[in-house]
Amino acid sequence: MESNVFSQMSRFNDKSSPENETLRDVKSGFCKEGQARKCTVEPVVIGGMVLDVNATSSMHANPRTTTPGKVIFSLGGVARNVADCISKLEARPFMISAIGFDMAGNMLLEHWESAGLSIEGIQRHQNIETAVVCHIFDEKGEVAAGVAHIESIEKFLTPRWIEKFKCKISSTPILMVDANLNSSSLEASCQLAAQFNTPVWFEPVSVAKSRRVASIVQYITFASPNEDELVAMANAISGRDIFQPIRHSSTKLSKESFFQMLKPAMWVLLDKGVGIVVVTLGSEGVLLCSKAKSNLQKLAFKGNQRPYFNKQLYEAVNAVCPRDQLYGASNFGRISNPFAVHFPALPASVVRLTGAGDCLVGGMIASLCAGLDVMQSVAVGIAAAKVVVEVESNVPDEYCLAKLADDARSVYSGATMLLCQSKL
Repeated sequence: MESNVFSQMSRFNDKSSPENETLRDVKSGFCKEGQARKCTVEPVVIGGMVLDVNATSSMHANPRTTTPGKVIFSLGGVARNVADCISKLEARPFMISAIGFDMAGNMLLEHWESAGLSIEGIQRHQNIETAVVCHIFDEKGEVAAGVAHIESIEKFLTPRWIEKFKCKISSTPILMVDANLNSSSLEASCQLAAQFNTPVWFEPVSVAKSRRVASIVQYITFASPNEDELVAMANAISGRDIFQPIRHSSTKLSKESFFQMLKPAMWVLLDKGVGIVVVTLGSEGVLLCSKAKSNLQKLAFKGNQRPYFNKQLYEAVNAVCPRDQLYGASNFGRISNPFAVHFPALPASVVRLTGAGDCLVGGMIASLCAGLDVMQSVAVGIAAAKVVVEVESNVPDEYCLAKLADDARSVYSGATMLLCQSKL
């Protein structure tokens, strides 16, 4: 597979190639082989930077006419949101994306630069139309409809552009890719990560795009689908539609019922090589599933790497979420049977639900890189998600560390280890 993906790069030798024209006119963060050891260690995030146009009606909308409400611009894109959340937790993500010299691109880049984050990996060119998504929300704050114009991400985030940042991928403790990338770019990113034993986090983005997991499933360490994306991913990997989404009724499902209904699909991902599946259930919380408890240890930092982010995050969370609370630390390495854990959601005054899943992932990645284990990181992720649903933006302006740790403690103490058999 590797030779197939990277052999495609030979076509860029054609001077008339649109991608080659783009690369001549942009500034890259290329790092030569001899400079690899000088690259700073930081989480790498590859995917979409999007301007969201959010329209919220103040009353029930009627067809074929306008409805009173509010329209705001919001900085978005799954990968951008994740990286922004990571930065708000005092980490410094390295973003690889593509935007244009238009209003949307200017807004996105201005924010990135104002946060003091690197723009080396963000490709800009006059031929790029920055991705824009329009969401229409109902009076309850849920998405009623939407239109996405994001073709530029698939067209310009090519394997060759990603290859330029090989040194970043070689030194990062974790690589996150979102499914806005086309299949070739997803494969190229994952193959680069595999060369350096870099863990890969796959964010499905949507039901339709989640199916792109099929060609890269063997490289994935973490996957974070919601229940519908999980079903779509399992069907894509299986090559046939054998799993169906949960049919919700007025009767509330228990966490055990959610687990029993979703476990066949989760097992497909785990059986094909995914290390940890984090299934988001909205107000019902999160299911964490893996084939072995040993997968829940801290990230294995490379060489002389150490957890290098906000030490305060590690100390604050580790103090209130003791590592051995959910399992016996002495037996940790010897337990290899599949298992699942349910983490509860936190009560919140919901303003808007977009961004919750992205901040869950961002909170988890920041926590893992700070030295916390996977269980602790899920608790932080849920706490980070709670903050964003109470504001209008896709990522909150800031996090209060004391409040975040306290919310993480509530989640962690409410987690339930679900019984697992030899197979899920």
